Amino acid sequence: MCYDISYFAPIQEIEKSIAIDEWPVIDYIPTYHQVAQSWHPFPVVFKEAGKNKLVYFEWGLIASFMNTPEKIEEYRGSMANARSEKILGDPKSVWHRIRKQRCLVFTTGFFEHRDIGAKKKLPYFIRVKDKSVFCFAGIYHYANIPDAETGELKGTFTIVTRNGNPLLEKIHNSGAHKGRMPLILKEEMMELWLDPDLEDEKLQSILNYEFPESLLEAWPVHTIRTKKYDDVHVIEPLPESSVPAL
Repeated sequence: MCYDISYFAPIQEIEKSIAIDEWPVIDYIPTYHQVAQSWHPFPVVFKEAGKNKLVYFEWGLIASFMNTPEKIEEYRGSMANARSEKILGDPKSVWHRIRKQRCLVFTTGFFEHRDIGAKKKLPYFIRVKDKSVFCFAGIYHYANIPDAETGELKGTFTIVTRNGNPLLEKIHNSGAHKGRMPLILKEEMMELWLDPDLEDEKLQSILNYEFPESLLEAWPVHTIRTKKYDDVHVIEPLPESSVPAL
């Protein structure tokens, strides 16, 4: 699964990957690490009335059945990721029902933990080589009850995950969801993913896409599960000599 991501590049970097027709009014505050259940906002692009709209939606989808504060509290923690296999393969799944509400979730990198034995898990920071930002396939939804503080219907999203490539299989090597990775899209797929009229056959071809390990780079970092300053030190590489080789 994918429960830890970052976005610390200038927001304008997104337009190097896809044209943006509408920009948010407020600036984005960079972050080097957020865990899914912090409900942190991230830059998301979706198509509305034929235009690519950049917004800041909260990570952790609030589905239609979560129609009370109690249900949101109970179920939202499990809605950070959507398994790609369920989007078309499980008609009863919430992901199948809202599969046309697709978005691009932009990031500067993500983290996965590697089991190195002796009950120790080592986090790795993973990103696309030579790219300041890249994107995951996402699905979005507006909460159907107003936010208690703002009175607005909150925009939320989930990140689509799939079976991992060889690099992620080596890093994400334990746990109930071992070997999984976020569905990273190459730039040629971005507009297609946003197309609301995309046929299921073409959608399946995107869901089947495995981002090449040769285009990724990864390095071990200090623990991301303790409180720390949200700065560049979060992704500072550990000395190679201090960790077992992949």
